[in-house]
Amino acid sequence: MGIARTQDEESERRGFEDFRQTLAALAAMERSKGNEDFKSLFSSDVASVDLHEKLVCVTSGVSFLGLAVVNRLLLHGYSVRILVDNQDDVEKLREMQVSGEMMVACNNKISVVMAKPTEIQGLMEAFDGCSGVFHTSAFADPAGISGYSKSMAEIEVNASENVMKACARTASVRNCVLTSSLLACIWRDMSQHDLPTLVNHDCWSNESLCMDKKLWFALGKLKAEKVAWKIAEEMSLRLTTICPGLITGPEFSYRNPTATIAYLKGAQEMYANGLLATVDVIRLAEAHVSVYEAMNRRASGRYICFDRIIERDEEAEKLASEIGMPTHKIFGNSLEFIPTHFQLSNKKLNDLMLITLTNCYAQN
Repeated sequence: MGIARTQDEESERRGFEDFRQTLAALAAMERSKGNEDFKSLFSSDVASVDLHEKLVCVTSGVSFLGLAVVNRLLLHGYSVRILVDNQDDVEKLREMQVSGEMMVACNNKISVVMAKPTEIQGLMEAFDGCSGVFHTSAFADPAGISGYSKSMAEIEVNASENVMKACARTASVRNCVLTSSLLACIWRDMSQHDLPTLVNHDCWSNESLCMDKKLWFALGKLKAEKVAWKIAEEMSLRLTTICPGLITGPEFSYRNPTATIAYLKGAQEMYANGLLATVDVIRLAEAHVSVYEAMNRRASGRYICFDRIIERDEEAEKLASEIGMPTHKIFGNSLEFIPTHFQLSNKKLNDLMLITLTNCYAQN
C-alpha cells in the first residue's frame, strides 16, 4: 500500500516539500477569504471528520501519485483521509502540522490514519465513514536500489486483494478506483499473426509472457488488477481501474524512482512497437477524480490514460535525459525487435472527461 520501504532521503524530502507547498497554497486561499478560525489539518481521530461531507480515502497518500490525487480531490471540494502504512510517515506529517505550515479551513479537509495492507480489519476501520477509496498502489523498493522485484509484485497483489475485501466489507464505501498500469494491457505475444493492432481498455497483458521476460512491475500491476476485479465481482463492489502510461511530472524520476525505472524495463520493445506512452501526474490525478465522480452514472470498467506516445528518437532521447538513463536503454537496440505497428487508444477516458468538462461549463 504505502511505501514498502525505503526510498532515498532526497526523494522523500522532495515529495514532502511538494505536499507542503500544495497545502500551504490551500491555506493561503482560505485565509484570503477572511477565515480566521483555523484548526489542525491533520487528525488521528477518524471520527473527528464530518461524515456528512464528501469524504474519501487515498492509499499511499504521500507517494508521487497519491499527493497529486489528494490535491485534486481537495480542489474538487472533497475531504480526504490519507492512508499510510508506517509510523515514520505519520510523524513527518505531524511535524509539518506542528510547524504551522499545514493549516486549512476549520472543517478539517484532511485526516491521516495508519493501517497495514496485511490487516483487513485495520483497513476497514480506516475506510469506515468514507464513501470512496482511491487505491493508488504506489510501492517503492525496500532496499532503495534493486528496483521493483518479483517479491514486490506479490506484495502488491496481496495488498490489492486486502484493500478490495476491506472496501467490500465497509458499509460506507460505495465506489473504489484502483490505479493499475498501461503495462497490464500491452505485453502480449507478438508472434500471433491475428493479434489486434488496436490496444485499448479491453486488452490484457499475458501473464506467462511477463514472467518469461521478468517484467515484474507489469506482472504485479496485471495480477493486482485481476484480483481486484475478481473480488469486485464476487463481493458486489463497484470498481473502476485506471491504466496509466509512465507517470511523469516535475522531477518525476527523483520523486518516483522505483516505478519509473521498473516501468521502463522492456522500453526498447515498447518503443519499437509504438507502445511507449507517458502521462503527466496532474492529468492522471484529474482522471481519477473524473472517473470517480462518474461512477454512479456512466463510468465503469477500465480506462487507459496517457497524454503522449514516444514515437521519435528525439522524444526518446529527451525522456532518457530526464531520467538520467542511457539512451540505448530506450531505443538504441530497438531494431533487434521486429516492429509491429500498434495503435494505443484512450478514447474511452477522453470521452468521459470531455463530457465532464462540458457539463461543468454548462453549469457555470
